[in-house]
Amino acid sequence: MKKSLVKLWPVAKYYLFSKNRVLILVVIMALLTTNCSGIVSKKNHSTVDKVSINYKHNLYKLKIGLVPTENPIEQERMIKALKEYLEQSVGGGLEIASQSKTIGRQTTQNTEEIENRQNAIAISLDFQIGKSYQQIIDLLVQGKLDMAYLGPLSYVEAVDRGAKIEPLVAAIDKHTGQPWYRACIIVKQDSPIKTLKDLKGKRIALVDKLSTSGYLMPLATFKKLGIDYQHDFAKVLYTGSHSKSLAALEDGIVDAAATNISSYFKEQKIGKLTRENSRVVWQSAPILNFPIVVSKKLPPDLIQKLKQALISSPEGLEDILGIESAGYTLVTSSDYASIEQLRKELNLISVPAK
Repeated sequence: MKKSLVKLWPVAKYYLFSKNRVLILVVIMALLTTNCSGIVSKKNHSTVDKVSINYKHNLYKLKIGLVPTENPIEQERMIKALKEYLEQSVGGGLEIASQSKTIGRQTTQNTEEIENRQNAIAISLDFQIGKSYQQIIDLLVQGKLDMAYLGPLSYVEAVDRGAKIEPLVAAIDKHTGQPWYRACIIVKQDSPIKTLKDLKGKRIALVDKLSTSGYLMPLATFKKLGIDYQHDFAKVLYTGSHSKSLAALEDGIVDAAATNISSYFKEQKIGKLTRENSRVVWQSAPILNFPIVVSKKLPPDLIQKLKQALISSPEGLEDILGIESAGYTLVTSSDYASIEQLRKELNLISVPAK
């Protein structure tokens, strides 16, 4: 400020003794305004302050694993719609990138808006279809997944191996209106196989030793009937997915395929199997549907938002494990106690419970 006055003095001195005193004042004030505009504007309360606010988003990049129940191309197709829905629903449509906003007088409404955005949650989902049921379980045990779609048997296996996960929801089956499904064994319509005992000496496709409907439930029934699946069949083929088991039956590679009713219905729509050329030779009692699980390490508010988004999912959103769903319902770990008990009875526990 002092330097500015020193620079102004020659000008003032020049005009000091002139008759036009008004001109002197105008020149000085104009120059003062130019050089000290910061001081003037600070005292000018009528000026609109431009406050730049950086909205802090709680951005979570979640890794989601899927057991390979269906054809991977089909699962990839179904993932797209679910991914878009969850990211939009949980994130509330907020832009992930930070942004700024110009505001005038600070109001209660502005404050609330800022606080809401600073506390907002945004998610980015990365889905991974496992090469096997075992791979997804391994990743959960290692803490490398934040969320997963598991079968009931693979869920209890993961927990027993130490995975820190909890079930959120299970799909409601469109055909039953209930959150359960049935395991089944399918044969060709003209097959001589009429009962499960007729399977002796035949070729059968099982899905995976961690599959509930493609292994556990048929195995339990075989044991009750005195069928030794390791010795009584001409061939046991582990295909890795329900769609591959049904394809093996379609192509005549096996005489029977263990799967579930939902996968069988789906295959009738997209594959060669129809009600005219195939039939169900056996089906199980109801099994609680596949649980969607999350890591217990996730923040409680994020878990709650994911749970709410799934429960509120719109009609027609396909479940990416192949079930034709009519929404989701809440489930807890105790809901799968019967699967754990059956697993113990069949002596399928290969690792100590933790």
